[in-house]
Amino acid sequence: MNSPRSILFIAFLVVSFFLFQTWMVDTAPGTQAPSNNNTTSVTSEADTNVVPEAQGNAAGDSTVPDSDQPAAARKTGQLVEVKTDVLDIVIDAKGGDIVSAKLLQFAESLNAEDRFKLLERSPGKLYIAQSGLIGPDGIDSAGGRAQFSVEETEYSLEGKRLEVPLTYVTEDGSQITKVFGFERGKYHVDVRYEIENQGQQAKQVQFYGQLQQTMTAGEGGSMIMPTYFGAAYSHDDDKFEKYDFDDMQDQRLNVATQTGWVSMLEHYFVSAWIPTQQQDNRLFSRVAGNSQAIIGVIYPMQQVNAGSSHSIESTVYLGPKDQDSMAALAENLDLTVDYGFLWWLAQPIFKLLQFLQSIVLNWGLAIILTTVVVKAVLFPLTKAQYVSMAKMRMLQPKMTALRERYGSDRQKMSQAMMKLYKEEKVNPLGGCLPMLLQLPIFLALYWVLLESVELRHSEFIFWIQDLSTKDPYYILPILMGASMFLMQKLQPTPTADPMQQKLFQYMPVIFTVFFLWFPSGLVLYWLVSNLITIAQMLIIYKGLEKKGINVRGK
Repeated sequence: MNSPRSILFIAFLVVSFFLFQTWMVDTAPGTQAPSNNNTTSVTSEADTNVVPEAQGNAAGDSTVPDSDQPAAARKTGQLVEVKTDVLDIVIDAKGGDIVSAKLLQFAESLNAEDRFKLLERSPGKLYIAQSGLIGPDGIDSAGGRAQFSVEETEYSLEGKRLEVPLTYVTEDGSQITKVFGFERGKYHVDVRYEIENQGQQAKQVQFYGQLQQTMTAGEGGSMIMPTYFGAAYSHDDDKFEKYDFDDMQDQRLNVATQTGWVSMLEHYFVSAWIPTQQQDNRLFSRVAGNSQAIIGVIYPMQQVNAGSSHSIESTVYLGPKDQDSMAALAENLDLTVDYGFLWWLAQPIFKLLQFLQSIVLNWGLAIILTTVVVKAVLFPLTKAQYVSMAKMRMLQPKMTALRERYGSDRQKMSQAMMKLYKEEKVNPLGGCLPMLLQLPIFLALYWVLLESVELRHSEFIFWIQDLSTKDPYYILPILMGASMFLMQKLQPTPTADPMQQKLFQYMPVIFTVFFLWFPSGLVLYWLVSNLITIAQMLIIYKGLEKKGINVRGK
């Protein structure tokens, strides 16, 4: 980005990139209201009894009362609260659904005491993780959910693992225990059905797990920070596929697979059902009441013979987009950290950031060190760029003579210039390669800083308390603009065209305005990159001038 034409070109690409991002936000899920305005209240009876039929077609709806009444509900044994070191969740004994999940390690907002609430069932919002048993002998249906009995209404993790049992007894005396398993430091919850068939006949059941969420405007982000709000899934033939609410309304998901998972995504957090792998599961979706998006997984039919027992297991993840923990939990689940089409470049950059942060214990310093590494790697190309620019400048008198000689004959002029370049061993594109390499790195780092939950509420120094948001006092963007202005003054005279000169002079101002709303971590990267570039320019210019090459025409 150090030559005048490169500055203009990269500005064009950056603006184009953000216009594209804006278009993605405008058409992304969660940024528009559902097309049908005849929506259903999230507290109506059509909400939490929505279960799939055993054959995969959605059943009719029925009702449950509003559950945002923990104190009153616990007196009647309806809600069970479970606390670990990282989770505070509420389980509704009717159906055994997780109707609330707070992430204890994450504040709702910077320096807030309230913890971030991922799942919620309230008059204004419905976002829950459901599971149940359907089929000929299932205990859950659209007509009603199983009412489990519970031993306690409050549990707290004391050791490494905690199991919370919910029990249901059928008319023939069979016992079904739904067990929730929690581990210290883990955001996944194991869900296990233990079926003891005390009847005279074999029982056939199917497990399902689904995520249900109100299709509201959500947090689709802005032009500078566009974020995805919607569903996603993985299966045998596709590692990661976004499935937005508009698509969900247009066509139901119906995919048979032996691997994979289903999820609901927002900026830094994810909920996901991870089924037992290597069996013929089915991923499905539907829209209930024109306002509730549902995505889930159904197991194949399971038979429990009379007098025997059987267990069915699954896992639900409720937490941050932590790539390491998600990758260890399920294949491709870490791809929910969406780095766009440059994921192959963004992932190594994140690993480098993560490694450096483990040493310096500060994400801002890690960004600075990453910038130093990037600029060091690109230095040979940067040097070649300035040498090429200097040689091009030395050719200006000869090129002027060619223009006077051939006038408006473009073909002969082009041929003569190419011959001149060849004789002088000058590559006219030699100044473009470093810029073309830096742009993908800039965009990849942009996505890393945008998507990585590790930077959420991470402080740098002094007034920078959150590297994932803009500088509250705009100091970094102003310093960045000043560094661009200084770079401009140090560079060779850009062009004789007055229009290009005028546009080039305004570029620091244009970039400064753009960067006012950028995440401060990204602005920090760009500022440090400019400062290193200035130092490199001075070193390279000094070396060229020692060789008698007039770099800046002074």
